Amino acid sequence: MQNITLILVLTMTMQTTTIFDFNKDSDVSQWKIVDDIVMGGRSSGFFNVNEQGHGVFNGRVSLENNGGFSSLRYRCNNIETASYTKVAIRLKGDGKSYQFRIKDALRHPYSYIAKFQTSGDWETVEISLGEMYPAFRGRTLELSNYTNNGIEEVAFLIGNKKEEHFQLIIDSMVLL
Repeated sequence: MQNITLILVLTMTMQTTTIFDFNKDSDVSQWKIVDDIVMGGRSSGFFNVNEQGHGVFNGRVSLENNGGFSSLRYRCNNIETASYTKVAIRLKGDGKSYQFRIKDALRHPYSYIAKFQTSGDWETVEISLGEMYPAFRGRTLELSNYTNNGIEEVAFLIGNKKEEHFQLIIDSMVLL
């Protein structure tokens, strides 16, 4: 019984910061699709808020013209991360693998990346900030993993080196 009480106290006192919480009235003007068409590819991603108030990122990845990815990016004011260790994302995927990406500064060309697998059901994916590795254009960089104190952009990317349709439904993202 003492363990349950301790867990409840820790959970209730845990500090969190919301990165984004989708609802029917969400301002999604800062969410942008970036597909491989920027380098000649033919993938096509789309984004909208559905009737339930969730963000829906869907489309088709094509390998034509050396393509192979679609991404959804959200530019945000600098969100302080110094007192957090994880990002919790409530989502419903399609059973495919995705990448969650963050940029500590928009001026940096690289992102910090964590890969995750979706189950096809609603789930909360927890990503350790310290395990996110730096990469640029598909290449891992010889820099340390994320140890910074802020986020200026978050992104979801699908690029599994195959042609496929995809759908990722996003409810919320919270720093823990």
